[in-house]
Amino acid sequence: MKQARRAADPLKRDLKPAILDFGPVRFTLARHFGFCFGVENAIEIAYKTLDVHPDRRVFFLSEMIHNPDVNADLEDRGVRFVFTPEGGQLIPWSELEPDDIVVVPAFGTTVEIQEALQARDIDPYTYNTTCPFVEKVWTRSEELGGAGYSVVVHGKSRHEETRATFSHSVRSAPTVIVRDLQEADVLCDVIRGVAEPDAFARVFGEKCSDGFDPTVHLTKLGVVNQTTMLATETREIARRIRQAFVERYGVDEIGDHFADTSDTLCYATNENQNATYALIEEGADLALVVGGYNSSNTSHIVDLCDEAMPTYFIRNAAEIVSAEEIRHFDLRKRDVVISGDWLRSAPVRVALTCGASCPDAIVDGVLNRVLSLFDETRTLEEVLAVYPPLEIEAA
Repeated sequence: MKQARRAADPLKRDLKPAILDFGPVRFTLARHFGFCFGVENAIEIAYKTLDVHPDRRVFFLSEMIHNPDVNADLEDRGVRFVFTPEGGQLIPWSELEPDDIVVVPAFGTTVEIQEALQARDIDPYTYNTTCPFVEKVWTRSEELGGAGYSVVVHGKSRHEETRATFSHSVRSAPTVIVRDLQEADVLCDVIRGVAEPDAFARVFGEKCSDGFDPTVHLTKLGVVNQTTMLATETREIARRIRQAFVERYGVDEIGDHFADTSDTLCYATNENQNATYALIEEGADLALVVGGYNSSNTSHIVDLCDEAMPTYFIRNAAEIVSAEEIRHFDLRKRDVVISGDWLRSAPVRVALTCGASCPDAIVDGVLNRVLSLFDETRTLEEVLAVYPPLEIEAA
C-alpha cells in the first residue's frame, strides 16, 4: 500500500487515507505511518553491526527504538542494554571493555554518557544511530546559545531524547524544559512579569539548567523540541512565547528577543501527525493505533484519535484477544487494560495507523488479525486491485 501511494503521489500532497474495503470490515489506513528515516537508519546500522561483528559483545545504551518486538529480537540476538528507557543503569561501566561495541540509539545520548564511554576507551560515535533531526536540534541549540539566547525545549523531561537534548543544550545556553501549553503559559506570565514570585521555581525548578535566572535568561529565547512531540503544540508554544515578548517589549523589538526555530521541526513526525488528522476527518467506528507503549510519538497519535472515536493503543496483533476482548494501553491510567465489546458487528469501519517506531509487518499482523474475526471477507487481491501500482507479492 505504501508503494502504491508513493507511486500515485510522489510529492506527498495527498493526505487522504487509503480505503481497504474487505466487505464486513473496511479499514482506513493513514497516508503516512511507520518507520521514519531516522528509525530506518538506526535499524539498518544496528543489524549491520550485529552481522559484521558476530564474535564481539554488542551493547545498546538503551532500547534501540520504543518498540518491544524490535528490542526483543535484538536481545534474542545477544544484545544487552546498558540503561532502561527511564535512565536506570542495568550494566555498570566497570563491566564494559575497550573491545566492546556500544551502539547509541536513535534518541541520541547525553554528553555525560559519551564522556563515560570515552573514559573506557569506547568511541561513542563509531556506532551512532542518533536521528539526524535530533542532531539538528542540538546544533540549533548551540547556535542559539552562541547568539546569546536561552533555549526552551518542548518535551518530556524524563524522555531519553529530551534528556540528551538538554545535556547538549546546557553546554552553550541556559535551558528550560516545557512539557505542554499549560507550562508554556506559566513561562509566558514570567516573561510578561505578571507571574507569582515562586511560579518559575515551582514549575521549572527541576527542569532548568543550573543557575537559570528567569529575570536574566528569559529575555531572549528560542524554542526547540523533542522531535516526537506534537508539532502543532510546539508551534503554539513558540507563538505564545513570541506574543509574550511582543507584549513585554513591543513588536518592533521582537527580533532582539525571539528566534525563529521552526526549521528544527521533524518533517516525518509532522507528516504522520497531519496524516492522522486526515484519518480522523475520514471518520471510523473505532481506531487501532499500533506501537510500543513507551513510544512518545505513538501516544500523541492515540491522543488525537481518542478525541474523535473509541481508540485502542495496542503493541501488536496478540493484544486482540477476540471480537469481544482487546488488551490495550490506557494513557490516562498508564496501564494495560482489557476492554469488552470493542468490535461492533459488521459492517464496521476501522481506522488503522501506527507510530514511527513500529515495523510495517506488525501493522499487517493487526489488519489480518481483525480480518480473521469476520466471515466472508474479500480477498487481498480483490481489495488491492484498485491500486494498480502495487504488486500483490510485495504487499
